[in-house]
Amino acid sequence: MTIEQAYVFAVLGATLGLFIWGKWRYDVVSVLALLAVAIPGIIDVGQAFAGFGHPAVITVAAILIISKTLQSGGIIGSLGNTLARAEVGLSLQVGLIATIVAALSGFMNNVGALALLLPIVLQMARRSGRSPRSLLMPLSFGSLLGGLITMIGTPPNIIVAAYRAESVGQPFSMFDFTPVGLILAVVGILYIALVGWRIIPNRDAAAGDQNEMFRIENYITEVSVPETSPLAGKTVEEMLKAGGEEGIAVVAHMWQDQRRLAPRPDQILRANDHFLLEGEPTEIESFLQNTGMEAVGTLPLDIEELNSDSIGVVEAVVTPRAPLVARTSRQARMGRHYGLNLLAIARHGRPIRDRLHQVKLRAGDVLLIQGDTEAMPDALNRLGCLPLQQRNLAFDTRTGLAPLLIFAAAIISIATGMLSAPVAFIAAVTAFILIGATTLRDLYDAVDWPIIILLGALVPVGAALEISGGTTLLAEAIAHLADYLSPVWILVLVMVSAMFLSDVINNAATAVLMAPLAAEIAALIGVNPDPYLMAVAIGSSCAFLTPIGHQSNVLVMGPGGYRFGDYWPMGLPLELIIIAVSIPALLFFWPL
Repeated sequence: MTIEQAYVFAVLGATLGLFIWGKWRYDVVSVLALLAVAIPGIIDVGQAFAGFGHPAVITVAAILIISKTLQSGGIIGSLGNTLARAEVGLSLQVGLIATIVAALSGFMNNVGALALLLPIVLQMARRSGRSPRSLLMPLSFGSLLGGLITMIGTPPNIIVAAYRAESVGQPFSMFDFTPVGLILAVVGILYIALVGWRIIPNRDAAAGDQNEMFRIENYITEVSVPETSPLAGKTVEEMLKAGGEEGIAVVAHMWQDQRRLAPRPDQILRANDHFLLEGEPTEIESFLQNTGMEAVGTLPLDIEELNSDSIGVVEAVVTPRAPLVARTSRQARMGRHYGLNLLAIARHGRPIRDRLHQVKLRAGDVLLIQGDTEAMPDALNRLGCLPLQQRNLAFDTRTGLAPLLIFAAAIISIATGMLSAPVAFIAAVTAFILIGATTLRDLYDAVDWPIIILLGALVPVGAALEISGGTTLLAEAIAHLADYLSPVWILVLVMVSAMFLSDVINNAATAVLMAPLAAEIAALIGVNPDPYLMAVAIGSSCAFLTPIGHQSNVLVMGPGGYRFGDYWPMGLPLELIIIAVSIPALLFFWPL
């Protein structure tokens, strides 16, 4: 092993360690890895930034935009509305959910498909009186299984297809993934519907029931303005300043028989007015001492009482890409900048009782937020939060049918070989803009930039491994196993390795690192590289053991009340089934 190879291996080892540690976000870690191989000159300047123009990166960005546009059109949402009205047994309900999300995930980004159906599935759980725990993990796993069906269902498929174009000269086509992927999706959904949901760990937490999850009465206190109070004639903003507690939010202003939710900062106080204040009990106590206001009592409020025609209360889950992650609501200026009141936080289905505005938020946390109903969607989008209430999207041919027809045309052009995937999908995005189906702002908001940075940075890092000879060195070590193992067992080893990595690091990163290695192994043992590349694509997309391997798993963690260790009891048998079914299927459709 040369010094250069040892250095590149050390960089990769440190990168994987930082991914698993999770202290820094994966896009930051990827850029650090890129700099680590670029600064010593292992790759030149042209190669260092070529990854950001890589066909796989362009395709992933385009698919994210297309998925977001189709979500907003309303035509796909109507399918979910039909699902929500279905009254069937739990096994059949789980099967329907997994089937529909898998079908959508085959033709749009699987995270987008899950985000579209998540509010609908929660509505189904509440309507049927069932725990969301039984439905949300099947929803997530179904979205991952659906991603296996076509090239565009998940980033690993796109990455593997692009790598084949570089190594063989011809990419995998749109439906090359379908024969094996469809078999795996069907078998996986049958397992989830008949067995899987039954072995999800059950807990007493009433995740999905707002009042039980958040216990809002712990944070809402009714106070009054005494007749002799110097605050009479002052504004709400001046009252908050006098209170000296930044964590206090004014939920409602009550006088006589009227109630105004989320009053304006310039609202004038009068003697004997009552207010509902949100805050941790010690914050409320300090606020009352500073202002001289009087506590009337803690209210056993129903959350619906905090809604009106113009003010609404919504549940929203913090996504992995949210700027809220690792920050407090105060640091994110949720109140001052976005006009939102944070009423409660739930983590793993249980309320957090600490000072709300001092809690550092995590991906998967569920927030109870009050704000202006018209401004709320935009504010939540900018904060990276996914609302858990179903939106009633009106169908419009411009925003619904037309984009669907454009997308279908792009699929046909790729399947027939008329256009490459990056060109076809960028053309579709351009057409969306021209017909007004999406705006430029929505376009840029739809792109998951951390994923794009990760891919753009790791592609050159993978190239550094190849340039240094590190890929060949690793492949030779594994190829020596051919003296003892058949190529079939080495194929199993490649798939299992990809599965393991995808459970602890990002699935796209797994595909970037594993695809060159798999192709090199196949070349050294003298077999067709296609089944090995397909094994990487399948393994990279099967992150069923932990919540951190895929965004879909993270998004259902909070609403479902899951903990880190709740995924493997259902996920491990599923991964074993996938290995047992996919290896014979790969050898049939892609012979060695």
